[in-house]
Amino acid sequence: MKYDDASWHYGGQFPKDLKNAAGATHIAMFSAWCLLHGLGGALHAEDFADELERLRARQATPGEWFINTCDAKFTDEDLNDEGNAFAAFYYAPEQSPYPTDYETAVAQDLDSIYHVPDTWATYDLLAPVIEKRYSEWKQTQG
Repeated sequence: MKYDDASWHYGGQFPKDLKNAAGATHIAMFSAWCLLHGLGGALHAEDFADELERLRARQATPGEWFINTCDAKFTDEDLNDEGNAFAAFYYAPEQSPYPTDYETAVAQDLDSIYHVPDTWATYDLLAPVIEKRYSEWKQTQG
């Protein structure tokens, strides 16, 4: 199952002043958080271990890692079972909390969510928000 794809974002109303990579930042921040918190799928541990280590060491930004390793597509193969269950709650549904959390945490004073910079500073602002949602979600799991 494909959760998201940067190409879905850089058509239509996408800001003309931005590179297509800006359509991946919101996806990359969430998927990077998942992998950095033990929710990554075997694909990353087995086939992309070097890239995952670069992400852990912050030698690549979340967006660079996501575009280069995941081809700018976020799928269920990127996550383990728990990661997919969390993504199904927090990221995937029509009315998921993630877009609002993302906008509130890192895009409030910007022209659009696509203007959020792909930086570790952005990640560091967003990570506690995702962590809180993850903790809340874990409490609902039996």
